[in-house]
Amino acid sequence: MIDSFTLMIIVATIASGIRLATPFLLASLGEALGQRSGVLNLGVDGVMLIGAFGAYYAVLTTNNLFYGLVVGIGLGLLIGVFYSFITINLRAEQGVSGIGIYLFGLGMSDLLFQKLVGTPRPILPFMPLDIPFLSQLPILGEMLFQHSLIVYLAFGLVPIMSYVLKHTTYGLNVRAIGENPEAADSLGVSVLAVRYSTLIIGNGLAGLAGAALAIEMGIFQQNLTNAMGFIAIALVYFGAWSPKGVMIGSLVFGLVQAIVLQFKTFGIIPRSASDLAAMAPAIITILALVIVAKRFRQPAALTKPYVRGG
Repeated sequence: MIDSFTLMIIVATIASGIRLATPFLLASLGEALGQRSGVLNLGVDGVMLIGAFGAYYAVLTTNNLFYGLVVGIGLGLLIGVFYSFITINLRAEQGVSGIGIYLFGLGMSDLLFQKLVGTPRPILPFMPLDIPFLSQLPILGEMLFQHSLIVYLAFGLVPIMSYVLKHTTYGLNVRAIGENPEAADSLGVSVLAVRYSTLIIGNGLAGLAGAALAIEMGIFQQNLTNAMGFIAIALVYFGAWSPKGVMIGSLVFGLVQAIVLQFKTFGIIPRSASDLAAMAPAIITILALVIVAKRFRQPAALTKPYVRGG
């Protein structure tokens, strides 16, 4: 039998894991949408950083958390337009372009922070939004139904995106273009318009992921994401380009992070091994990626620019 203290720790750890999974989930969903249309974006981490600073600064100056979310999403959308033009119209190499976006986000977010803020100043995060009746359920209530608005939003997007990709004309076009853009074009589907839309939406979600991270932490600092965007890209492969698979991968990563934090708190992990333990989530994700990703095939047109008649 599990004693009450152990049960409390387990519940708190799972709840923390769900919160920690949220930025990964948002960024991964956006990246999965773009990749399903055939475009790889390695700049997710840079977009998250720009979105994180924008949201942080908006909340810092207005004390309005919703303004922060809007600014984070808006900056992501703008970068999405820019990245779409580079990769689709100019047909620049997607890997190099993505790294350029990442470096831009890393440098610009730090520069803006130094010029506009200077010293880290805290902001208030979203308060937990208890769902009536469900939040009062024993164990499950605390684990699943006492989170902030951003957490509910992120996980609510999973069934929405799944439905869109599987049961709508737009989703069919996205999947068709990711597999065979020539065939889709011959049927009258605009490859340019669909890819633009997926990249803009995907980068908007990456900006929201950065905003969620900054608001949840209540602070901004240099390289706040600590390569979370690259993990989000890996989770797309782990989840086999499926919203549900991406959600599972994000939860695994978030729960492992939460367990490591709990072990540190209770001294189970010695200080001498804390740096190695901090690598555990990334190591587990890489191992899972190697094992799982081999069983699934990536979209056939991924990273391949499309030229009509080319």
